[in-house]
Amino acid sequence: MTRADRYPLVLLGLFTVLWALLAIAPWYRQDWLLENLLVLAVVPVLVLTARSLRFSNFAYTCMFVFFVLHEIGAHYTYSEVPWREWLQAAGIDGSRFAGRNHYDRLVHFCYGLLIFPAAWELFQQRAAPTRIWRYVLPVMFMMGHSVLYELIEWAAAVVFGGDLGEAYLGTQGDTWDAQKDMAFATLGALLGLVLVLLHQRLRPARQG
Repeated sequence: MTRADRYPLVLLGLFTVLWALLAIAPWYRQDWLLENLLVLAVVPVLVLTARSLRFSNFAYTCMFVFFVLHEIGAHYTYSEVPWREWLQAAGIDGSRFAGRNHYDRLVHFCYGLLIFPAAWELFQQRAAPTRIWRYVLPVMFMMGHSVLYELIEWAAAVVFGGDLGEAYLGTQGDTWDAQKDMAFATLGALLGLVLVLLHQRLRPARQG
């Protein structure tokens, strides 16, 4: 094992522990299982392809944070994450945020923001677009993923129906929920592009 391999392995170990803890008595087990299909599909692929498709520690850190946020949503179900109570416990008046639970909006935004660095590096390693396409294609890639995820949510809600379908879809009565989720993911991806460019600009200064 090289020194460079240790950091992602530490993140993988931490995530495995957090995943196991959040797997204990989730609020809605069936919804938890559906939400974790994403994790069970993606994380093994990242591990198995780590040598042929090695992301930077920065990208791995961003993915780690996103998956932790996702697991919190899976444990409580996205529409019932008690973040207002957490604010109240921290001495912040959570009643000011009454109404729709926006945790799912946060995670859709963070999907665009935190997965974008990996998408950027994927294109640099496998496609290497030039000129303006260097910036446009990774953003469109993230937008396409957001559309695909909303289609999967819709299909799952149709197949399973009832309380499980409603819990997984998590619209909370918002007719435009899917469109808003995609918009937040797109906004996150655009800010992710800014984050990547800033990171690249600051990295040589830190190394020097």
